[in-house]
Amino acid sequence: MRASPRLLLIPPDTRPPTLDLPVGLARMTGAEVRVPPPDALPHFFTPGDTDRLREWLLDEAPHADALIVCLETLCLGGMIPARRVSDPLDLVLERLGALREARRLNPNLRLYAFGVIVRVAHDNDPHEEKPYYGEWGRELRAYSTAFDRHARHGAGERAALEEAHAALPADVLADWVGTRERNRALHLAALDLLAGGTLTHLCLTLDDTTPYGLAAFDRRMLEARADELGVWERLDVYPGADEVPCALIARALAPERRRAWVRYSGTLGAGAELIYEDRPAGELVRAHLRAAGCVPADSPGEADFILAVNTPGTRQASFQPDFASVDTPHRHLPAFVDDLRDDLSAGRAVSLADIAYPNGAERRLWTLMQSLPLARLAGYGAWNTAGNTLGSAVAFGKLAPLVRDRAAHAEVLFARMVDDALYQAFTRSEVRARLDNPSPFDLGEQRDAAEAHLREIITPRIRALWERHFAGTGLGLKVGEAHLAWPRLFTGVFPLMVRESAERGMSVEAKAGNLEG
Repeated sequence: MRASPRLLLIPPDTRPPTLDLPVGLARMTGAEVRVPPPDALPHFFTPGDTDRLREWLLDEAPHADALIVCLETLCLGGMIPARRVSDPLDLVLERLGALREARRLNPNLRLYAFGVIVRVAHDNDPHEEKPYYGEWGRELRAYSTAFDRHARHGAGERAALEEAHAALPADVLADWVGTRERNRALHLAALDLLAGGTLTHLCLTLDDTTPYGLAAFDRRMLEARADELGVWERLDVYPGADEVPCALIARALAPERRRAWVRYSGTLGAGAELIYEDRPAGELVRAHLRAAGCVPADSPGEADFILAVNTPGTRQASFQPDFASVDTPHRHLPAFVDDLRDDLSAGRAVSLADIAYPNGAERRLWTLMQSLPLARLAGYGAWNTAGNTLGSAVAFGKLAPLVRDRAAHAEVLFARMVDDALYQAFTRSEVRARLDNPSPFDLGEQRDAAEAHLREIITPRIRALWERHFAGTGLGLKVGEAHLAWPRLFTGVFPLMVRESAERGMSVEAKAGNLEG
């Protein structure tokens, strides 16, 4: 690898957590990251240009050290389009062949690929899924569960499966199942590429999964093929999706294993149940450590970093505060924060993963954390699913020893605090309350009003957070205009730029319009 590694990244889409976050993690180590042109990448449910992506990849491959690639983007136009488009399997597999060609052009290129096992969405979203999911989502979920229960438990589940099958139009069910089968065939072909040496490492992840369902059925089929091929040393199959580029960038930049001491907010934290994953928190942590090339440490002293995990008392809940299953006597947040303070005082690299609630930081913990020197954290995550948060927090921790650009590190760390805590935990619900019963799937004509409210509420909070925790670092912040990634409140975009400050007394500068340069 050259003095400054050159990475290629083909992401799932262009949202900040799937593009800006992995790019920022790489750049804080001094690595160069190249991504395809924006108009070749997917946007929301509009597919990317697979022909241009192939052309870009083959042009760049001879000059790169490693490639991190989302199979769905390369072969189906994106993670969300992969659930919607009707491209035939033979065309999909032809596009996958670009990875063999890239390897031929550069035999030393390390290829880190990931695919996302098609989810069974929890909500009746007609945009991230095929349009009919908005009408038939509940019935499709019921079929998914009944099918898997019958597959596992046999005749006793037959009546439930027949009832679920009868509740659906034949054409809807055939199309939905056919899309899953095509994507599973793509992942089976990727396993063959792994076995044949084209791929260096492969992650097959489950997005928004549950203990029973078609995603679990697909997982077992893929695992059985992995058993036949004997590829488990270079394969991970586990719950995750948007965060996988972060994990694979950590693998690419730090191929050696790193040790993490896992510190939970409660003594029983490893057993906590999660809403969007099929396993308890402790097993999810182990899976994400392995995906990034890390192992649990036996003590804090021998660890390369501390992975501090705020788990729910017994089970995640969707709305906070929740005193039934999250904020319970099964954990003690003040003691957890004391431990974080001691770790930071001892000079340990600490990356915090807050998974007590999905879709944002726990407000009580965030308030308690204000007494900590947050700018000294190695990493922070509290976004979307527990897997999303854990994967990015582990990547922060693994890459901590490689940080060469402290401004780039502060930028990516601060960006997560702005998004995961200021926006997702606080501001998003306040913006929603100002709107007229907005749809969670499409804001329509209310988008402009939502973005105006967003800027009004969050901009002073961004400045205040920087002044409280980062002003003494000798770094300066420029703040651009906040807006929404898509026509929905779920994902915000907060343009930030951190640079060495010429005048430490002027650490925050507000800049109208988007940031440049």
